[in-house]
Amino acid sequence: MGSYLIRRFFLMLLTLFGISVLVFTMLRVVPGNIADILFDAAGMIDTAEKGKLETELGLDKPIVVQYAHWIGGLAHGDLGYSYVSEKPALQEILPRIPITAKLAGLALTFAILFGVPLGVISAVKQNSGLDYVLRVISLSGLSMPAFWLGLLILMAFVKFFGTIPIYTDPPHGFWNNLWLYSVPAAAVGFRSSALVMRLTRSSMLEVLRQDYIRTARAKGASDSTVNYHHALRNAILPVVTVIGLEAAFLMGGLIVTETVFNIPGVGRFLVEAIRWRDYPIVQNLVMFIAVVAVSINFLVDLLYAVLDPRIKYS
Repeated sequence: MGSYLIRRFFLMLLTLFGISVLVFTMLRVVPGNIADILFDAAGMIDTAEKGKLETELGLDKPIVVQYAHWIGGLAHGDLGYSYVSEKPALQEILPRIPITAKLAGLALTFAILFGVPLGVISAVKQNSGLDYVLRVISLSGLSMPAFWLGLLILMAFVKFFGTIPIYTDPPHGFWNNLWLYSVPAAAVGFRSSALVMRLTRSSMLEVLRQDYIRTARAKGASDSTVNYHHALRNAILPVVTVIGLEAAFLMGGLIVTETVFNIPGVGRFLVEAIRWRDYPIVQNLVMFIAVVAVSINFLVDLLYAVLDPRIKYS
């Protein structure tokens, strides 16, 4: 187990290094930089002023030197300064992480609480009327864009309640937080729950056809014991994988939802930083999302051994 953890740790470092090189290079290959944008926005025409601006921002240095400077600062906890706000990048990013984490956590909770039980019910009641209804709902969730569902929810709230559940001021207290984030979380979690439900159903159907399930039924085990103790425990591994992937996606893929509901989270801030070519913000946000993704994948691998004792790492 120890050797496996060491290998995985170095593999994570190698993956993060590759992502850092790729992101850093692609940002500078794309035509136009922050100096061009600021130069044009200010209506400047003196190229000497533009050169001075690039020197101040360090954009005139070789790309290798810029990368080494960024990685060196990253290793010491110095994320640099935002080109737009001229504030420390860490100061700009940190307040937005809890906002996205709350939204992603609620969406994932919604997906698990609805997706897994409904997937089990759909598999146990295969080809019944309830199964067909649940399959239609899951297909609707997979087919319906989250931003469109979010707009429908906003219009429904305006029509029936005369209010609009969007982020205006930071909420205070547990119930205010829950109310503010639950609506966009449900819009996002509906798609995730549909994916989890369909995967749970297909995995359960495969397990329910196994010989040991028939043996358990022949020995007189109750339906709940067979379905949840024997079948679901063996069918849950691919579901856990998808839940892990969804968790990683939700930490950085809520761009449209955060925009629709006016939530100042990580995804929305990342789009704004890309539009302004704010290199320190983009680089650090992408690296944060990458760290979250590889860490969740690592935890999912470890969770396999907990859920299935037959899995051994060496």
